[in-house]
Amino acid sequence: MCLGIPGRVVDCPEGADLGRVEVAGVVRDINVSLLDGPFVPGEYVLIHSGFAIDRISTQRAADALVFFGAEL
Repeated sequence: MCLGIPGRVVDCPEGADLGRVEVAGVVRDINVSLLDGPFVPGEYVLIHSGFAIDRISTQRAADALVFFGAEL
């Protein structure tokens, strides 16, 4: 079993393998090549080991962040 962390997309140029996401106030680069683009700033992705592995709803992200003790 793996643990995924929700992150809010900040920037992701179309066709790029790397995108920038914000996780609990920290902006970091992640690999987005496993998912089909384009990515829209403000949408949420599930991150594991530096890779975006799924797109998730704002509600699902909020629920997960409550579990981790963070907020949107």
